[in-house]
Amino acid sequence: MNQNTKKIGFVDLYISEWHANNYPVWMREIAKTLGYDYEIAYAYAEEDVSPVDGRTTAEWCEQFGVTACATIGELCEKSDCIVILAPSNPEAHLRLAAAVLPYKKRTYIDKTFAPDAATAREIFRIAEQYGTPFFSTSALRFSEELDLVKDPTLGVTTGSGRSADEYIVHQAEMVVKKLGIGADAVRATDLGNALCFHVRYGDGRSAQMTYSKGSLPFTVYLAGDAGTKYSSVKSDFFKILMKEILVFFETGDLPFDPVETDEVMRIREAALRAAETPDVWVALP
Repeated sequence: MNQNTKKIGFVDLYISEWHANNYPVWMREIAKTLGYDYEIAYAYAEEDVSPVDGRTTAEWCEQFGVTACATIGELCEKSDCIVILAPSNPEAHLRLAAAVLPYKKRTYIDKTFAPDAATAREIFRIAEQYGTPFFSTSALRFSEELDLVKDPTLGVTTGSGRSADEYIVHQAEMVVKKLGIGADAVRATDLGNALCFHVRYGDGRSAQMTYSKGSLPFTVYLAGDAGTKYSSVKSDFFKILMKEILVFFETGDLPFDPVETDEVMRIREAALRAAETPDVWVALP
């Protein structure tokens, strides 16, 4: 690493997890493609031993050629830009963001941005207080299949995962990417082995998100004046996300309007509440 290399710091609840184990390789590959000089240089984890695979922070750092920091403050001081991970623990994001954002470094916060809309707004408030540029998203926002129909009025998505709490954000992100903001309520239908969430807009737009714990693939159906298209999501959306993160770190330009992140969090929260009271419309918070 030369002295002009920009240093990325990883902040996590525990560092050895799927995202942290894959992002370094992808980021290095994409940085080289873009002609950027970036390196994942530092890491800090609140918990030293990963509950996923039992690896310690030191072991992870040795594998990836990264320096472990003793505190978040040390990492923030040494890093040029920061990635807050903890993708399976959004309840930790406010605490981690409150420690990172005062350093005013360009920051990416992994999905799920926050456990609820109120917490999301508090993170936005802290960032605004310190003038810290950041963004957060599900990688599924960058699925190339979402570009197949322009300005649709109907969006239907499917997907699966360990729990709706952790994975419905992916479908909400796709819905907001294509239909925009303005949803007012969500209703859930319990299909037994799946949940179908109906997203209401009230102006001709509508969306449906079907989630299953099983192996239901991510798919998208879009319909509007420009036509209709159904497709499985097979594009390399994670590497596209890596590109968007690095371009943001380099230029400071956000890849989309942050109000969409607020909308995603509101749809997600309404959907999870609706799942508790099937067939009842639940207003977005």
